[in-house]
Amino acid sequence: MSERIREKLQILADAAKYDVSCSSSGSKRQNKDRGLGNTGNGICHSYTEDGRCVSLLKILFTNVCIFDCAYCVSRRSNDVQRAAFTVQEVVDLTINFYRRNYIEGLFLSSGIFKSADHTMERMLQVVKKLRLEENFNGYIHLKTIPGASKEIITEAGLYVDRMSINLEMPTEAGLQQFAPEKSHAEVQKDLGIVRDRLIELKDERKIIRTVPQFVPAGQTTQMVVGAAQETDQDIIMMADRHYKEFKLKRVYFSGYIPINEQEKALPMVGSAPPLLRENRLYQSDWLMRFYGFDASEIVDDAHPNLDLDVDPKLSWALRHPEQFPIDINRADYRMIMRVPGIGVRSAKKIVQARRFGQIHIDQLKRMGVSYNRAQHFIRCVDTPKFQRDQTPSQIRNQILQMGNSKYTQQLSPQLGFGF
Repeated sequence: MSERIREKLQILADAAKYDVSCSSSGSKRQNKDRGLGNTGNGICHSYTEDGRCVSLLKILFTNVCIFDCAYCVSRRSNDVQRAAFTVQEVVDLTINFYRRNYIEGLFLSSGIFKSADHTMERMLQVVKKLRLEENFNGYIHLKTIPGASKEIITEAGLYVDRMSINLEMPTEAGLQQFAPEKSHAEVQKDLGIVRDRLIELKDERKIIRTVPQFVPAGQTTQMVVGAAQETDQDIIMMADRHYKEFKLKRVYFSGYIPINEQEKALPMVGSAPPLLRENRLYQSDWLMRFYGFDASEIVDDAHPNLDLDVDPKLSWALRHPEQFPIDINRADYRMIMRVPGIGVRSAKKIVQARRFGQIHIDQLKRMGVSYNRAQHFIRCVDTPKFQRDQTPSQIRNQILQMGNSKYTQQLSPQLGFGF
């Protein structure tokens, strides 16, 4: 590798670290005709479903940008070192790194230079060369450039596993304040192009034996959290809307990092992003996607912000004492899932096990239930008769005293341990 390529790689890989939307792909692209690489099932930035640790070459095509988003390190007014790859350089880096077993896929994003279509065309050339000339079958995640034409986006979707485009800010007001050259409508238009094409191909599969593979791992988006004065309700409602309207696989939340001291309207949050708030948002996202919660149950006008001291599932349970305690041997699956301390896998075990007899406390513990937390919301066959009901504030204080950190851990990607 030449010194110039090494320098470009250092600059453009560092600039790409602020984009967090490069997790699980869920793609199953198979290796054909003795090609190079194999996407596999559930490739991700850290661990696959079978426990393998994998990595992606995560880079920008260029950090030159015509936009001046106040929160972005690559904004045109920022005095940073600029660089740009050629199409062939990205292809060569990907292939050479893969052959050295450094990576198993490519995450390619870019600043916008000249125009959206000009940038998107260059990125399209990269993925076409990898697929058609190098016969590369590894995972490719491509960031859509806002405002790119429908034809380019549709063609790019034929060669990549996942596409994503950043929503940037949770509210239109925040976007207009810090990135007035962008709009949610433009991003939503591009999300709609991919969604509509996926629907068209799904319909075609009903009457045509073979149809082209198009963005098999779906599409995602990302929002910057904490730059504007948005509430958690603004963020969660916006995520919920995009899940429902555009059938997204994931919505990512990126804690705002203060990289622009000249913009006085941006908050000063120290040297680190608000990770606890970001974690609570991901927990809320998990509740909506896997636990059957509606966004309006997690946040509402009376509770526009998440409780940072306890996780959102426990917070909901404490706000609805009329729903508890439930009889673990009679309650339906939906209500069991809503009990703090019981995850998806544990709930399924409970429903399955009680077909053969009533469930006792020791069985719940062996199923992976966090009984110290769940005991306040359930009743079993051997629940002590003298156990008195506690008020929500008493339950909250007791859990916090026992060590809140033990109970508010982030939900497991394996869905085995809930909160």
